[in-house]
Amino acid sequence: MSHYLLQAAYTPEAWAAQLKNPQDRTEALRPAIERLGGRMECAYMSFGEYDIMVVVDMPDNVSAAAFSIAAAAGGAVKAIKTTPLTTMEEGIEAMRKGAAAGYRPPA
Repeated sequence: MSHYLLQAAYTPEAWAAQLKNPQDRTEALRPAIERLGGRMECAYMSFGEYDIMVVVDMPDNVSAAAFSIAAAAGGAVKAIKTTPLTTMEEGIEAMRKGAAAGYRPPA
């Protein structure tokens, strides 16, 4: 399974609905993520550019993209960002491969 950070910003209308009827939206997200073969690791409300952040395990990039597309199409978010995550071990492996790649910057 691959890990992804999903960040979403709610529309003003979605915030208005939440103020009228506050609810834990992770309970609405979880079944959709699971139908795509994924699992929600954790979720947080956040300040700033994005209002909610969710870390998920998904089987592949297509499944992660499918969830992002479905969430965007639902109309409750004005922006959604999906960031693939790597473990520290994968990052170190990538650094080693990068060092051996032989890339040379423009001179």
